[in-house]
Amino acid sequence: MRAVLQRVTHAKCVVDEKITGEIENGFLVLLGIEDADTVEDLEWLAQKIVNMRVFSDENDLMNKALTEVGGGILLVSQFTLFAATKKGNRPGFTRAARPDFAIPLYEQMIEKLSLLLGKKVETGIFGADMKISLLNDGPVTIFIDTKNKE
Repeated sequence: MRAVLQRVTHAKCVVDEKITGEIENGFLVLLGIEDADTVEDLEWLAQKIVNMRVFSDENDLMNKALTEVGGGILLVSQFTLFAATKKGNRPGFTRAARPDFAIPLYEQMIEKLSLLLGKKVETGIFGADMKISLLNDGPVTIFIDTKNKE
């Protein structure tokens, strides 16, 4: 699994002119899933997301986690995080998991993050043409790959 975390002061997902998910302070998480991913990857990544200490403390240092600042999560599926770009100019996406494998893991991630966060995780719609708007705070953008834990 790959995730891009963007610390935001606001993020919104729109599909067919309807808001599917919206948060204020928190993380916009773009999540890519590949066939090699497991429930263990999901558990590890979910813990990393909610415990990532990139929110400001009273001394304006990045020292607080999402749960400490009462932040939210907008989770958006993003198969293009597995784009292969070494050959030519048209990316390939063969590493990205097909929907029959990816959707159950995506739904499990929603449940796990909601449980760890203690509130509902906002989402996009898997496979839809989504319009994402955000105000990146910092900017702070973190890339995490579960196949590169060390």
